[in-house]
Amino acid sequence: MTRVRYLPDLSGPQVASLLTERSIIVQPLGAVEQHGPHLPLSTDSVIATAVAEATVAAVGDELDVWLLPTLEYTKSNEHAWSPGTVWLSAQTLLAVLDDLGRCIATTPAKRLVFLNGHGGNSALVNVANRELRLAHGLMTFLAHPGVPPDQGGASAAGELGMGVHGGTDETSIMLHLAPHLVRMDLAERRVPEAIALNQYVRFGGRVSFGWLSNDFFPDGYIGDPTQATAELGRTLFEGSVQAVGEALREIAAFNYGRPA
Repeated sequence: MTRVRYLPDLSGPQVASLLTERSIIVQPLGAVEQHGPHLPLSTDSVIATAVAEATVAAVGDELDVWLLPTLEYTKSNEHAWSPGTVWLSAQTLLAVLDDLGRCIATTPAKRLVFLNGHGGNSALVNVANRELRLAHGLMTFLAHPGVPPDQGGASAAGELGMGVHGGTDETSIMLHLAPHLVRMDLAERRVPEAIALNQYVRFGGRVSFGWLSNDFFPDGYIGDPTQATAELGRTLFEGSVQAVGEALREIAAFNYGRPA
């Protein structure tokens, strides 16, 4: 099935003729990593892909946005302990993102947006954004379907700001998008309440820390999926699509504060 404004559906000559320096290319980033016993390995990829496709369908014609295939193997080594997790090293992912930038720089497009569904990629993608700007002259951006709680985003009130992986919101969105892949009968509350009491050293606190997902609980998820509902998931998904669309409008006009 042909997807809306899906770049690989074009021919080479069409890329050269249809894209301009105002075009925006969106590269979704997912993951293949454990999300506890209640969610599939594909969770981050499912969400990133669905938000990207819906957003491009909504604003792609208006803003001249083009979609690339989701990159599903990324930096997931906080879950390396779990069978089924397939991850790239930081060095490999940086090299892959540089290769992507090099290829995109051969098109007329000058704006590249990484729509990142896996919070473990964020720091590295910010590094890549500057490297690609320097090496290939692209205008590079990092956006998320929903900002992770450990990076300033919100989580459900009952999670005390600790719902960073496989919790209420992520499980709700999966109940909306792919309920056949969700095992609510296996969901339990997993909130590290001791660090939630910290002022500084906590998820989203002013002092960050290195962690593996099984440092907190042996089943490797952090949050409270028991409160998840498909209705909440639909609300969160629609809000994500709206927010990413609004971000793309600002990206389309962005020029480092210089006159257009």
